[in-house]
Amino acid sequence: MALVKRVVAVAALAAGLSLGLGLPARAADLPRDGEMRKLSLSAERKPVAQPEFSDPADRPTTLEAKRGKVVLLNLWATWCIPCREEMPALDRLQAARGGKDFEVVAVAQDRSGRAKVEKFLAETKVVHLKPYLDASMKSGRAWGAVGLPTTILIDAQGREVGRLVGEAAWDSPDALKLIDALIAEKVKAAGK
Repeated sequence: MALVKRVVAVAALAAGLSLGLGLPARAADLPRDGEMRKLSLSAERKPVAQPEFSDPADRPTTLEAKRGKVVLLNLWATWCIPCREEMPALDRLQAARGGKDFEVVAVAQDRSGRAKVEKFLAETKVVHLKPYLDASMKSGRAWGAVGLPTTILIDAQGREVGRLVGEAAWDSPDALKLIDALIAEKVKAAGK
C-alpha cells in the first residue's frame, strides 16, 4: 500500500511539474503537426556537445554562447542539394522569430571555406542567417549528424529536444507552433 501511495504521489508531482510548476513540459507534449512529426524527440533532454566552430568573423565559438536562447541548430553544406532547398525557409524562420529568445544557428560543414559559404548564402538569397562554418566538420560528428541537412532543436538550457534528418519547411505554421511552444517554455521558466 505504501508503494502505491508513493507511485501516485510521484505521478502527481510529475504531472504538476509538466504543467509549468518548475520543469519543462514533456517533449511528447510539444505540438508536432504536419511535417514536424518527422522530428525525432529526445527521450530525455540531455546537454548538447560543445564543439568549436567559427563565427562570421572566423573566431572560435560554441553553442554555449547561445545559452538562454532556444536554438535551431542546422548542419548543412554548399554541395548539399536538400540544404539549398531548405536554407530559404531557415532564413525566413530567423526573420520571423530570431531575437533574444530564439536563433537559427546554421553551421556549414564544408571544407570549401568561408568565401564559398558566403557565395552560397547570397545565391540562395539568405540574409538573416549568420555564416557559421566548421571546415574541419568535427562539430557535425560531435553532434551525431548522420547526414545533411541535420537540424537539432535545443532548449534554452542547452539540451537537445529533438532532431530531424533531411530538409523541412522550418517557416511553416506547424514549425512556428513548435518553436513558439519552446520559446513560451523558456519565457515561463525565466519568469519564475
